Amino acid sequence: METSIKVKSRVWAGLFLVVGLLVTAAIPVYATKKEVEDARKKANSLEAEKKKVEATLRNLEGLKQDAVAYVRELDGSLSDLNQELEQLEEQIVRKEADIEETKKELNLAKEVEAKQYESMKLRIKYMYERGETSYLDLLLQSKNMVQLMNRAEYIHKIAEYDRRKLDEYAAAKEAVTMREIQLEEEHEELLLFQEQTEAKQQSVEILLAQKNQELKNFESQIDTAQGQISEYEKDIQDQENKVKQLEAEIKRKEEEARKAAEAAGKTYNMVNLGDIRFIWPCPASRRITSGFGERSSPIEGASTSHQGIDIGAASGSGILAAASGTVVISTYSYSAGNYIMINHGGGVYTVYMHCSQLLVSEGQSVIQGQTIAKVGSTGYSTGPHLHFGIRANGQYINPVGYVSP
Repeated sequence: METSIKVKSRVWAGLFLVVGLLVTAAIPVYATKKEVEDARKKANSLEAEKKKVEATLRNLEGLKQDAVAYVRELDGSLSDLNQELEQLEEQIVRKEADIEETKKELNLAKEVEAKQYESMKLRIKYMYERGETSYLDLLLQSKNMVQLMNRAEYIHKIAEYDRRKLDEYAAAKEAVTMREIQLEEEHEELLLFQEQTEAKQQSVEILLAQKNQELKNFESQIDTAQGQISEYEKDIQDQENKVKQLEAEIKRKEEEARKAAEAAGKTYNMVNLGDIRFIWPCPASRRITSGFGERSSPIEGASTSHQGIDIGAASGSGILAAASGTVVISTYSYSAGNYIMINHGGGVYTVYMHCSQLLVSEGQSVIQGQTIAKVGSTGYSTGPHLHFGIRANGQYINPVGYVSP
């Protein structure tokens, strides 16, 4: 009897040893080598972006005497960078969602592993508590061949059950290991996306600083600057002519619609400025850096009759449609940068200038509060801000009378 217990003790001690080895093998080890690799990846991301910026600035060097060409080219580079940033931000959001899902799967796998482990412990405990005889003793004590065969089948089933439970535990432990490895890899990908985002943001800042410096240089070059001022004023006039043509065409169509409605015995309701309830277009900031009307020019050549308000905000901040309407302009201009104009009906329009990105296109209907663009410093601008204007009956009016910070 004592010999039988010793044999079973060795068997189950061996089983515990196997389980212990499984547990040990399942624990991933991350050494200092990984930290070195992470630092190398980050340095590579920053170095790659640095080379891109240097190449961009070299390409722009020959355009420094032509403010219009310089600003247009640099704004194009900034637009590309901002699109890359947006893609990275989307990848980060998706990766964070993947990580959360993997965490849930890891927790579930750990629960299964814990249950399997508890089942195995109970089985071992039962075998010790009920282990009066060994399997060999049980077979030898059979009274006849039928009992021997039955007991042999019984022992086979128990052994098969024990093997299956051990395999299930090993599979559960492996699932935990794989999920932990997957989680670590996804964390590394997330860090890489974040590092690339940081590098590109630095590139944007460098290019903006370079642009601001060159615009200041144009101010100090009186003879050259005068020619640039003429280009600036011409661009503004071209903008204004385009706006007036649009307004005239829209007014004609509205008049036709009104006459058609009256001919059909219906009432055509024109929108009045007082009927529109505008909302603040830049939730990220309530700071007005330049008001409506006469002002000192922030840049040589910039308008001293300010046709809107400037809202200082961080680059990339969301710009909302102040009211529902239809986008009639979504384009780039040397003076206004990336800008949008929305028709609200009845000769009422809102204008959003110097955007880093335009998120809506001409002809698109938008609802109040919809994100239509992002704050930037494109065009003739020396810092990230939103120029917001309201136009009614062919004239710009002070937005402060209709929206409040």
